[in-house]
Amino acid sequence: MAIFCKHLSAIRDVVPSAPGCEECLKSGDPWLHLRVCRTCGHVGCCDQSPNRHATKHFHATRHPIIEAFDPPEGWGWCYVDEVMFHLSGRQTPHLEPIPRFY
Repeated sequence: MAIFCKHLSAIRDVVPSAPGCEECLKSGDPWLHLRVCRTCGHVGCCDQSPNRHATKHFHATRHPIIEAFDPPEGWGWCYVDEVMFHLSGRQTPHLEPIPRFY
């Protein structure tokens, strides 16, 4: 089955903005999983985390594509088209160890 997402061509290779959720690191809050924006490299926490910073970043910027950054799972998500897809061979590398709060 083909994935319908008109934003896949906009996926960029990015440099992560922080070693963990950018906002949670500043506030000292914990997170569960990380997502990296494939438009600008913003690192935010997932929707199962208390602050949901990745989704807040999408609403503020309208950058459509995120990647499961930690743990690295090899999938992406388009907020606009609400589809998940594989990022085989295009995963964003970790530049340093990711802090753990659990």
